[in-house]
Amino acid sequence: MSPLPATIPDLVRTRVRAAVRRPGRAARPGRPTPLTPQETQDRALLLRLLSLLLQYPDAELADSRPVLTAATEALPSSPATEHLAAFTAWFTGQEPEALQRHYVETFDLRRKSSLYLTYYLHGDTRRRGMALLTLAQRYRATGWDTDGGELPDHLPVVLEFAALTGPRSGEAPLRRHRRGLELIHHALTDADSPYRHVLAALLTLLPPPTEADRAAVARLVAEGPPNEEVGLDPYGAYGDGEFAPPGTFAPPGTFVPPTPAPPTRVPPAPTIGTEGPR
Repeated sequence: MSPLPATIPDLVRTRVRAAVRRPGRAARPGRPTPLTPQETQDRALLLRLLSLLLQYPDAELADSRPVLTAATEALPSSPATEHLAAFTAWFTGQEPEALQRHYVETFDLRRKSSLYLTYYLHGDTRRRGMALLTLAQRYRATGWDTDGGELPDHLPVVLEFAALTGPRSGEAPLRRHRRGLELIHHALTDADSPYRHVLAALLTLLPPPTEADRAAVARLVAEGPPNEEVGLDPYGAYGDGEFAPPGTFAPPGTFVPPTPAPPTRVPPAPTIGTEGPR
């Protein structure tokens, strides 16, 4: 297995190798052929890049644009890397303040392109709180601690988990929320946002949509996510003020999802030598 390119800094390289520890299993009928170790490593790096590019473009991320572009160019040619090349060409040509303004307008102020995935599946219902709890439990079961910087369904967090844990269980949350990802891509395309290329790159990694998926996305576009006249406490320790036990529901009307947290990035990862989840 060849090492990660030396031009990629710790910002991208860190913890990627944790995703390639597990040996692949033999393919079963109807299942994709297992990835080679090199393909698995490339996929983990691609997912890590997607996670970084969907985070708030603070000064550190803006300063790293040349190396993020180099990391994209170092990957084998694929539909995903073609989309990322289109995005990084725009990303590197913008002033940092313009990038931050576009990010906030795109992801924090538009509900249809929010990066909180459980909203699209469960909307403004009680089920969303339990979905967040279940996702957090999945992370803890692998030994991964997100450090509470973001809700567990924030797309950069979900992508980070997929990069660390591998294609099977690590990418399961992405597959489960494919319809929400399609809706985000639809909204970004309608808004003519360059971030549509990042979502398009991600969608190329997932199984093709079924007819049921397409019909569900069309309904979401027309009607929006589910809604009911109840609220839920903002997921355990991620709420404001006094923290409630995980899964505790607040009185009706107190929660209007997706209510994004202030723009933040996933907390910095440990150095390369740190062991990730097994």
